[in-house]
Amino acid sequence: MPDETDDVEEQVAAEQGTAETDEPAAAEEAQADADPSAAEPTDEAVDEDADGEPAHLSDTEAKVLGRLGRELGEDILESASAFGTLVVRVKPDAWRRAAEVSRTDLQCDYLSFISGIDWQPAPREGGEVAGASSAPVQPTEMTFGTAGSAGRFQLLAVVESTSHKWGVALKTDLDEAAPQAESWVSVYPGADWHERECWEMYGVTFEGHPSLRHLYLPSEFEGHPLRKDFPLLARQVKPWPGLVDVEPMPGEEATEDGEASAEGAADE
Repeated sequence: MPDETDDVEEQVAAEQGTAETDEPAAAEEAQADADPSAAEPTDEAVDEDADGEPAHLSDTEAKVLGRLGRELGEDILESASAFGTLVVRVKPDAWRRAAEVSRTDLQCDYLSFISGIDWQPAPREGGEVAGASSAPVQPTEMTFGTAGSAGRFQLLAVVESTSHKWGVALKTDLDEAAPQAESWVSVYPGADWHERECWEMYGVTFEGHPSLRHLYLPSEFEGHPLRKDFPLLARQVKPWPGLVDVEPMPGEEATEDGEASAEGAADE
C-alpha cells in the first residue's frame, strides 16, 4: 500500500516548483506595469507644450531639439511637432543666435525661407451681409499656430540640412508697434531677399541688413500689403463680397458693376 505521507510531500514539492517557475514572469509583469516603456520599445520621445499636453517628437526631432537646447537653453520658449516638422519658438533677442546654432551645430546649410506672420483676423469682406454667406472666412478672434505666439506679429524661418536630412522651423515674436529683428544675412546670405520682402510686405525692420530696400513695390509705395489691416482702396470705394477684386489692368476701364472692360483700350 502506498504511503500517504510520501504523496503529500510530492504534491507540496510540485506546487513549490510551479511557484518558483512563475516568479520571474510575475516580476517582469510588475516591472512592465511600473514602466510601460520597458515592455514595448518606442521610436518617439515625449515633450510637453505650454498647456502640459504631451507632444510626441520623433527620434530625429528630439535629437535636433536637444542640440538646440544645449546651446540656446532658456531662450527656447516653446516647441512642438507639426506635420513632421519640428517647430521651435525662441526669444526675440535669440533670433540671430538660433540661426548660428542651426548653421553650425545642426549643420543646416539650406535656408528654405523667412517670412512674416500676421495673426490678426482678416476683416470680414463686404460687411455683415456680404454674399449672404453662412459664416465669415476668417476667425473673429486672434488664434495662434504651432508653438504659440505672444502677439500679433511673428517671424518664421525654415532651415534644413542637406547632409543629415533634417530641419527645423524657427519662430520668434515681434513687437506690434515697431516689429524688428536681427538680420540673418551674415549667417545665411540667401536671407537677403527674404528679409527685403518681409520688410516690404509686413513692415519688419532687420537690423544689420546690408541693403533693406523695396523688392517688388515702387519706392514711393506706402503701407505693407500682407498685413491684415492693409486697406484695399477698391473695396473702400465699392465693397466686394468675394476674396478677390477684379481690378482693371492698364488700358482697361472699370464698368459700373466693378468688372474690368477692354473698351477703353479698344478706343485708343
